[in-house]
Amino acid sequence: MPTIARLPDLLISQIAAGEVVERPASVLKELLENSLDAGSKAIQVHLEEGGVKLIRVSDDGCGIARDQLTLALTRHATSKIASLADLEHVGTLGFRGEALASVASVARLALTSRERGAAHAWKLKAEPGAAPEPAALMAGTVVEMRDLYFNTPARRKFLKAEGTEFAHCADAVKRLALTRPDVAFSLVHNGRSLFQLAPADSTRRIADVLGDDFLGAARRLEAAAGPLAIAGFAIDPTRAGEARDGQQIFVNGRFVRDKVIAHALREAYRDVLHGSRQPAVCLFITIAPALVDVNVHPAKTEVRFRDSRAMHQFVFHAIQRTLAENRENRGQTMVLTDEKPWSVPGFPVPGFPPAAVDARKTANSGFAANYPPPLRQQGTLGVAEPAAAAYLAFARAAQGVDEEANTSAAAAQYMPAEGVDRDSPPLGYALAQLHGIYILAQNARGLVLVDMHAAHERILYERLKAAFDERQVATQNLLIPAVFAADPLDVAAVEEHAEALADLGFAIAALGPNQLGVRSVPALLQSGDPAALARALIAELREHGITQLATARRNELLATMACHGAVRARRQLSIPEMNALLRQMEETERAGQCNHGRPTWTELPLAELDRLFLRGE
Repeated sequence: MPTIARLPDLLISQIAAGEVVERPASVLKELLENSLDAGSKAIQVHLEEGGVKLIRVSDDGCGIARDQLTLALTRHATSKIASLADLEHVGTLGFRGEALASVASVARLALTSRERGAAHAWKLKAEPGAAPEPAALMAGTVVEMRDLYFNTPARRKFLKAEGTEFAHCADAVKRLALTRPDVAFSLVHNGRSLFQLAPADSTRRIADVLGDDFLGAARRLEAAAGPLAIAGFAIDPTRAGEARDGQQIFVNGRFVRDKVIAHALREAYRDVLHGSRQPAVCLFITIAPALVDVNVHPAKTEVRFRDSRAMHQFVFHAIQRTLAENRENRGQTMVLTDEKPWSVPGFPVPGFPPAAVDARKTANSGFAANYPPPLRQQGTLGVAEPAAAAYLAFARAAQGVDEEANTSAAAAQYMPAEGVDRDSPPLGYALAQLHGIYILAQNARGLVLVDMHAAHERILYERLKAAFDERQVATQNLLIPAVFAADPLDVAAVEEHAEALADLGFAIAALGPNQLGVRSVPALLQSGDPAALARALIAELREHGITQLATARRNELLATMACHGAVRARRQLSIPEMNALLRQMEETERAGQCNHGRPTWTELPLAELDRLFLRGE
């Protein structure tokens, strides 16, 4: 029978090092965390050969007393916790007391430190029988690790190329620099200075680390609920890329890779990202220490929340609300106000004084109920025709002005002096259609181009979701049922799920063994092709069943319905119809992207147009 024996301390430490010291970046992360816990305000990092040959971390923290240097290199020795209660309320980055001992077991380690007020510093090498020696150092600590895995060559073979290991080390420095913008960081590799980060505010530090491009393409995020708070930036869906490593998530200042938070991010971005694009975020989550367990992974990159569902919902709704805000594609928030003195029910009248609107409403008491009023069809704008003429056509239709009325006087009365004033809506007012696909509009900053199908698709999708959630899906009966051919399985699916289809606003009946008829559709989709809508719905029913359709697949189904019901390309819209679409976009959440994640509109500022035509040059 094999004999049970106690393992030597060195072997125990080397086994522990297998969990803590995965690569040079693991060592660097532990040393940086110790420096931050020591109250450092400036940290210098020197690396050689990607950190395999040398990692030196110098800080200006509180330092370590001479009589505690030996203890600092002992396994399970720490000043940060003393009881189980402390472990349940961890407020520091490092606390396990294994890092220095584990590193010393697989590398050559030297520790130099000086307390504030001490006569001089003391240096201790992690060697058997070594004792502290006097050394020269300003207040703070220097930890120097050389020749990683010198005594375990088999593990050294698993290290990657120098460039790869250095990249991981640089990421470790940058991540901790993001959490502490008040601390200065510098990084030197093979004698070459890579970066120096001065103390700054959090926004400036994010720009320094992640780049101005990320900051310019991201939306600011702030939310709080009880013991939870979240702040940071989330990428605008239209500016997202395909990189999978763009998620910087911190919990109480600790970088983590958490499945709960990652899933919440995917769900929040689900119907606003196009194709294989990935959400990039920089999020700082604050939670009461007692509500999160940071002691579930030796490298402390994973955490466990006491109420993971609450955390998931908090992050999901915080991100979703941020993405739902109407924003211009340059990252500025659109300011929408309820005060629209120039608008009437259904669509706006640019430049109309409130009195004129009230008079019109008084003259026609059924105006709101009978919207839209008689519309003037969109025509081609002549080269010399001012933009005001396009608005004038809209104004005439809304106020019933005779076609032969004084054109110039009406235009002067109803149009601002410069066409569009600074208080105009974010998407401005429609000018014309381009090839029956795009809407051209003018706002205070320049030209707005709108993909009318994509925009209408998002509007219908959000309305369908709201109606479905409230179980108030209004239906529109068809005067003549839309009949189409169907195979027996389609007919059986319709008969089996007739009640569920009715909840979705559809009345579909079997007219024969191979024929179905659509008798009613959701009112929001009445302009779509009833047969095409029914076919898409039945296909989803057959593939996923009504149970999944009502939960995980519901939004996909509603997106398909919205796509089929949205206004199609090549359809000619009148100026009032275009303006109505613009106003609905401004009031719709996530209107910047269609259901497939494609952008619905973009803006060309006057300055950019001037550059195209070399104006002022």
